[in-house]
Amino acid sequence: KEGRFRETLLGKRVDYSGRSVIVVGPSLSLHQCGLPREIAIELFQTFLIHGLIKQHVASNIGIAKSKIREKEPIVWEILQEVMRGHPILLNRAPTLHRLGIQAFQPILVEERAICLHPLVCRGFNADFDGDQMAVHVPLSL
Repeated sequence: KEGRFRETLLGKRVDYSGRSVIVVGPSLSLHQCGLPREIAIELFQTFLIHGLIKQHVASNIGIAKSKIREKEPIVWEILQEVMRGHPILLNRAPTLHRLGIQAFQPILVEERAICLHPLVCRGFNADFDGDQMAVHVPLSL
């Protein structure tokens, strides 16, 4: 198939991606989505390690990874900073038109499901009865 997304992302195993059930998040803005902490820490791990070293919280990769494993409070602060500058792509299969993939600003949530504002579901043809969505982190903008 042709096209950037169909050729490189869709239907393949790729790095910096995840998948989860979607639930309603009416308190979110239209451009935001709630990303579970477990998924966020896995998706943004390389950026998080870089942030920990850059802010002198960790002196090397091993120490940074151990701080992430122990889920120290500073990790969540740096993760929020990292996520502020990185939009994510949400995709719901089947992607029949261009509204099937949309970019959102991620917000950390305590739940284990991706939270979406109910008004953005129309483009995805999604509802909240157990639908799943894929998350992709673009490495460059």
